[in-house]
Amino acid sequence: MRKMRDLFTSLGATGALLALTLAPPSTAATDAPRMRMAPYTASLKDIPSLQHGAKLFVNYCLSCHSARFMRYNRMAEDLHIPPDLVERDMMFAGDKIGDPMETSMPAEAAEQWFGVAPPDLSLIGRLRSPEWLYNYFLTFYLDENSPSGWNNVVFENVAMPHAMQELQGLQRAIFKTETGPDGARREVLDRFEITSPGKMSVEEYRQAARDLTNFLVYLGEPAKLVRTEYGIWVMVFLIAFGFFAYLLKKEYWRDVQ
Repeated sequence: MRKMRDLFTSLGATGALLALTLAPPSTAATDAPRMRMAPYTASLKDIPSLQHGAKLFVNYCLSCHSARFMRYNRMAEDLHIPPDLVERDMMFAGDKIGDPMETSMPAEAAEQWFGVAPPDLSLIGRLRSPEWLYNYFLTFYLDENSPSGWNNVVFENVAMPHAMQELQGLQRAIFKTETGPDGARREVLDRFEITSPGKMSVEEYRQAARDLTNFLVYLGEPAKLVRTEYGIWVMVFLIAFGFFAYLLKKEYWRDVQ
């Protein structure tokens, strides 16, 4: 697995723009997407998907963003990743297995390069819906009018560049004008045109977006994995207990009746 160590020290401000940042845009962005959202439901029972999502997060997100509410050893335990593999391939030099997942980028440098430090992503899976995150990763497109050269259909005028462009490739968005029920005309997405293929096919990249979304949803509430597993047994216990409680009630009330 490729490690993103000391990215900003080695690449400087220009290289930093190639890393993922969900920093707020410099201009007002709208949450109303100009497209029909592709349906998506997170699956926290899909451990291979979560493992791949963790790999993508470390390689493409962690250099800019922290996830300080998550510790490496907790992630390793929850996702069944050997601790030695986490230490070798998923941690920055100097980190310990019990440390939080902190970014290697200094906050001062982030503010200088982006105007604001990229936010912590620990709770992004709760702030945004899984469907929103999934479509967000799919809909970056080239925009010569954007300072970074990129824009996003779901998060219009977003300030960040496309960090996973080497996987998805380069694409342009083709818009068309539609008239809404209120008579207002607005541009909506017609289609994407691939201008330069990436390392992955379209379906492979969609799967990568699913996996990364799954991991971000997991980050937002890691206890859900344990709670869901225990919840099944709790329900079984309550059903069994209720059955025996009913029999006991009948036994006590038989003489009264």
